[in-house]
Amino acid sequence: MTDYHYRIVNVFAEERLAGNPLAVFEDARGLDDATMQALALQFNLSETTFLLPSARATSSVRIFTPTNEMPFAGHPTLGSAYVVRALNNCGDALSLEMGAGIIPVTAAGDVFTLQANPAKARPARLTRDGLASLLGLVPGDLGEPALWISTGNEQLLVPLTSPDAVARCQPDPMLAQRHANEGGMVKVYVWAETGDEQIVARFFFSKHAGSIDEDPGTGSACANLGGWMIAAKSPLPLARLIYQGDRIGRPCRLHLKVDEAGKIFVAGRVIELGRGSVTL
Repeated sequence: MTDYHYRIVNVFAEERLAGNPLAVFEDARGLDDATMQALALQFNLSETTFLLPSARATSSVRIFTPTNEMPFAGHPTLGSAYVVRALNNCGDALSLEMGAGIIPVTAAGDVFTLQANPAKARPARLTRDGLASLLGLVPGDLGEPALWISTGNEQLLVPLTSPDAVARCQPDPMLAQRHANEGGMVKVYVWAETGDEQIVARFFFSKHAGSIDEDPGTGSACANLGGWMIAAKSPLPLARLIYQGDRIGRPCRLHLKVDEAGKIFVAGRVIELGRGSVTL
């Protein structure tokens, strides 16, 4: 029997019992793919990560949802970086090897910042009426343009015309499944500007076929929002504070920056909540 130690951290958290929770296994050597997937289902958080040695970066990180492995996700990157820094005493600049490549991360106290991969964009190829039906809205609620964006995790980004439209959004699970990403996964991010460089956002995804769940704080979507703004020719540099998760009782605050060269940065506070071990 072997004990595998883990930590629970809250990412994008402004207070202890807020943010997006993450389980991080400190040393995943000896765990096969099926066991990692089973542990992610056991914890049943949006993601669970597993740290492994890397010859190319400070640590290798594998990210699992309860149903599949992901090449990149934002809050697992920042939460894993917190644990890697604590375990390795490597200072405030580190790198994580993921399926999407090497992700640089820096820290200032308990605030961690990742530099995302360059964004790739493609048209949504949905009519306004079709997109409105998918989201449970009316065409007048939609801004322009809706795009598929990926900085390592492709998502459908849909600008809305008001915070009220964001609040009213209720995606139809069956319609959403028809418009999954190229990996067959439903990932829809909606947002609206609220002024003063602030945004209110929600992220919807399918954890199980035929259902829609809402994520409290989505760093990959925040990075993709930076990619959307580049594609939409927004003036650079830019900075936004994103409010997400309040509607589901897990307030998250995400900081997005895009510099003059188009490099995308996502930051948030990480709070360690507890530690434990699993015996296998």
